[in-house]
Amino acid sequence: MMPDAFLFDMDGLILDSERVYGAVARDILVPHGFAAQAVDAHFLTLVGVSGDAARQRLESFLGPEFDLAGFNVAWHAEVSRRVAQTVPLRPTVRDSLERLAGQGARMAVVTSTNGDTARQHLDKAGLLRHFEAVVGGNEVPARKPDPAPYLQAATALAVDPTRCAAFEDSDSGITAAVRAGCIAVQVPDLRPVDTPLPSLGQRVAPDLWAAIEEVGGFGIHL
Repeated sequence: MMPDAFLFDMDGLILDSERVYGAVARDILVPHGFAAQAVDAHFLTLVGVSGDAARQRLESFLGPEFDLAGFNVAWHAEVSRRVAQTVPLRPTVRDSLERLAGQGARMAVVTSTNGDTARQHLDKAGLLRHFEAVVGGNEVPARKPDPAPYLQAATALAVDPTRCAAFEDSDSGITAAVRAGCIAVQVPDLRPVDTPLPSLGQRVAPDLWAAIEEVGGFGIHL
């Protein structure tokens, strides 16, 4: 049976922005004496992590003498500048969303990124029109892996979360989707070497098109 709604993470699933975050972190930190390989390895541990948890990990990596607040401002500003110029998409994303939209599917984005920033990036990519709602990380009472973002998105669409298909690349995100009761499919992107996927009962797919097929999302044509 086709889900009543489709809920999507953004960075690393729809937008190929995680690589931009990693590249900008490297560009900022290497001139300060950090090894590029170490920066890349640490960045992978931040994928899907936001809020206090991400701040604590960065603080530990950068050290007590480094200006963490200044780094965060410069990091996010430069990522936004680069993404605003050219918004890179993950494979199969545009075709997948356009096909779902053509079927009349109801869709929302559930992201840890600031809501206004997320809407700007999706609009720049020409995708915002497909989504009835965009739930940003600053617009929820608790961030992923808490289920609150997915529960809020389901409420915004007035659908039962157990009747929603949720798509995520990160372990934190897929945990949130599973905890919310969604039909959860993980599409892995950037991951630390030799880190297995969590065993949460989620389905796994190589790209978004295959993930949507996994839940029968292309089964109805209007």
